[in-house]
Amino acid sequence: MEKRANYNLYLGILGLFALLGLSAWIYQLNSGLIVTGMRNVVSWGLYITSFMFFVGLSAGGLIVSSSATVFDIPAFKAVAKPAVILSTVCIILAGLFILVDLGSPERILYLLVYAQFQSPLIWDVAVISIYLAVSLLYLRQMTRPAPDSRKLAALSAIALPAAVLVHSVTAWIFGLQIARVSWHSALMAPLFVASALDSGLALLIIVLAVLEQVADYKVEPRLYASLAGLLAAFVAVDAFFVFSEVLTAAYPGEESVAAALGLLLSGPLAPLFWVQVGLGLIMPFAILASAANRQVKSRILLACALVILGVFCKRAWLLFSSFLLPLVGGAPGVTLGQAPAAGAKIDMWAMAGSYTPTVVEWTIFLGIISFGALAFIMACRRLLWASSGTIGSVRGVPTAAK
Repeated sequence: MEKRANYNLYLGILGLFALLGLSAWIYQLNSGLIVTGMRNVVSWGLYITSFMFFVGLSAGGLIVSSSATVFDIPAFKAVAKPAVILSTVCIILAGLFILVDLGSPERILYLLVYAQFQSPLIWDVAVISIYLAVSLLYLRQMTRPAPDSRKLAALSAIALPAAVLVHSVTAWIFGLQIARVSWHSALMAPLFVASALDSGLALLIIVLAVLEQVADYKVEPRLYASLAGLLAAFVAVDAFFVFSEVLTAAYPGEESVAAALGLLLSGPLAPLFWVQVGLGLIMPFAILASAANRQVKSRILLACALVILGVFCKRAWLLFSSFLLPLVGGAPGVTLGQAPAAGAKIDMWAMAGSYTPTVVEWTIFLGIISFGALAFIMACRRLLWASSGTIGSVRGVPTAAK
């Protein structure tokens, strides 16, 4: 009874935050994007940061689950179902963040009616739509009472490259912008994919631990150790790409690139950058590189939480590293797009941008995440837990006893 009561309490809290987020979005729709911290100079903010973040989480989860079939890894097959559910929920959340960032939902129709197919934005819309369809088909096939092994293998073969491609195309939105010196890089897609692998796997490990607490979903300790070892390798690859990008930017000493690098190393974005490097890369790798630590679940979960924090910081500093630099040389710069109030001494022009998320943005952010948590729980109840819906019963879960 106590577990049921706590479960209902958690659902109630998540539902409350989801409703608060919906209310904040309705307020934003009525008032316009002026209620956010975004302006003409900094036109992307918390919503796009979260979009990048959740696309990566989704891609990482689907790569793990599809690899179980493509490369015939029996240990990973035990966690394939929750991985696909998690991946599907994350890509839906990524789409929701795009929806709230548009300001008016009907603007999504403009992308379809006036599509410019040479734009990476359209590529991203197309790939994410295909990716979502593949994820849903893969999930449906995997959760059938008698999955067709041939169809499952075919869908896995499609899902694996689709997961890599969806985050690569998202990276190209940034990497192909020649005017943004901190974005314009051939390494942008590998950077995105590497961080998708470690953050997606880290989130999956945390979710598996949570499932063990709220249901009889058992994961063998050796599987935790195996996933933790794989995560250590992903973190090392991510760290290598970050180091390569920084070295390539710093070594020539070109003025515009040095200015962008200065924002990260000692400027306003330095806290985000060094948190990602220290807490998101070095510390998790130090924890997971030890075979003894990989046998202790609490240490694995700590490393996973740090990886996720680091990747979110990485998305933030990557996004704002270009917006904080001026694109227009010479005064007065770019209009902020906001008329000052009567008598207020506010400059309507700016050479460089600044941005702080508002309460409205944070409320919508928490609301979407809460909705995602509810969606994941409901999907698990439907697809993993017994049809009666009682807590503590899971069907089709390989365990040591079985």
